[in-house]
Amino acid sequence: MQARWLKRDGGSEVIVVFGGWAVGADCLSHLAGPQDVLFVDDYRDLTLDLPDLSAYARRRLLAWSFGVAAYGHWQAGRADPFTRKTAIAGTLSPVDDRFGIPPAVVDQTRAALTEASFANFQRRCFGNRVAPVPLDIAARQEELAAVASRGAAPDTQFDAIVLPTRDRIFPPANMARVWTGQADRLQQIDAPHAPFGQWQSWDDVP
Repeated sequence: MQARWLKRDGGSEVIVVFGGWAVGADCLSHLAGPQDVLFVDDYRDLTLDLPDLSAYARRRLLAWSFGVAAYGHWQAGRADPFTRKTAIAGTLSPVDDRFGIPPAVVDQTRAALTEASFANFQRRCFGNRVAPVPLDIAARQEELAAVASRGAAPDTQFDAIVLPTRDRIFPPANMARVWTGQADRLQQIDAPHAPFGQWQSWDDVP
């Protein structure tokens, strides 16, 4: 796991994003606002401690895609530092036939990973072609294997759950099945797996 500040101006609010697999933070760069932003990804291990966030009056978590389960595993045994938590396009069972991405799909993605196959993944993720990002094939294969072997995360409560109905990474039916008991917190949106283009500022994100 690695963490890096995307913005750190000493504001009163911090947003911590547990990101997805391999695509990085560029998809967030257009989101405006005064908040400090810390981006977390690379879930080969989950041992990293976050910086001390206690000085912030408001501390928001946005867990996206594999970041949903990664956060659930990371949080177990730690004090919860967040005042609000949102899960976006993911589940606590990231590799699962009924509750996540089918294992056969993850296995095939890992076994056949190339720059060309990753470009196809990005197109499914964002709903269109996007600029390529650097890809460490061996590291990203290791990450997929680690996520699969880690299994389901402990039950974790989120204040808001965003389910994109055009998701081609996590099957929407599987996400709906997982979150059915939290319908009061669930918001379905007409968006692909990476829905951030729907929003213009960090305050727009549920």
